[in-house]
Amino acid sequence: MNHSDHVQAVAHHASAAASSPVAASWRRCMTVHGLSPEEARSPMRLDERAFRFAREESGALLEEARGEIDRLFATVGKAGCCLLLTDGNGVALERRGAAGDDDDFRGIGLWSGTLWSEASVGTNGIGTAIADERPIVIYRDQHFLSRNTGLSCATAPIRDHRGRVTAAIDISTCREDAGEMAMSILSQAVRDAAARIESNLFHRAFRGHRVLLVPAEGKASPALLAIDRDDLVLGATRAARLTLGIDDLRIAAGIPASDLLHDRPSGEHENLDDAERAALRRVLSRASGNVSAAAECLGISRATLYRKMKKLSID
Repeated sequence: MNHSDHVQAVAHHASAAASSPVAASWRRCMTVHGLSPEEARSPMRLDERAFRFAREESGALLEEARGEIDRLFATVGKAGCCLLLTDGNGVALERRGAAGDDDDFRGIGLWSGTLWSEASVGTNGIGTAIADERPIVIYRDQHFLSRNTGLSCATAPIRDHRGRVTAAIDISTCREDAGEMAMSILSQAVRDAAARIESNLFHRAFRGHRVLLVPAEGKASPALLAIDRDDLVLGATRAARLTLGIDDLRIAAGIPASDLLHDRPSGEHENLDDAERAALRRVLSRASGNVSAAAECLGISRATLYRKMKKLSID
């Protein structure tokens, strides 16, 4: 059975699609996108104006990801790999590849400005990772189109500061000796890079605010919370949202980080004295214990500050 016949046979079985992400993607390609595996189609390429607009729309992503993709390519580039950073639609915004491999990758369409969505070229690392919102390895004949079966891809989606898929990072290779073990190693490399880019994007979105790392066992992506000066949560990464059970509505309503993280001592009841004591201790700490400097910072007299310290049992 050739590749095209195999894809069509598997895609027509709902049970296969339910148990395999690759089979599910093949089924989508046929039933949703109307593709056929024997089509000799290449990824659509954006014209210069559309490509420039796509890059402008992803300006923050490009700034925060460039260092990571350079470091990743320095590790895998000599192994005959091509590295792509795409936006959330699958448009290749940045590319890294060795000059000696350019002809091969250009012929396949692994080039800046090409569109690697499932609707464009069927099952592939980038399009399927974005569609399924999870990392994936597409190994050679797991591609939908017969023309792409010489390609192996390891891809991870990248989420923005609100947990939405906004990009993908992909390593692809045409080498026949790229076995499953090698692709597994490459997959871990792109997942690690995606996690670092997500962290960069989150810190950028909440620059000037405290960012806390949430204990999140088993989560590959960073579990981060952004906190304002009053201990209220401003934002959370996808991993933090899943770990803590929060969403945009709960964040907008205002959630104290200490309540989410359960770090208030047992039996402690917050009151105004507690809040004022904590505030005064912070100011005194910043003033290195200098009462005069702390009073000036607070805009009160030294005598008033001493009275408050006495009342609140602050030494």
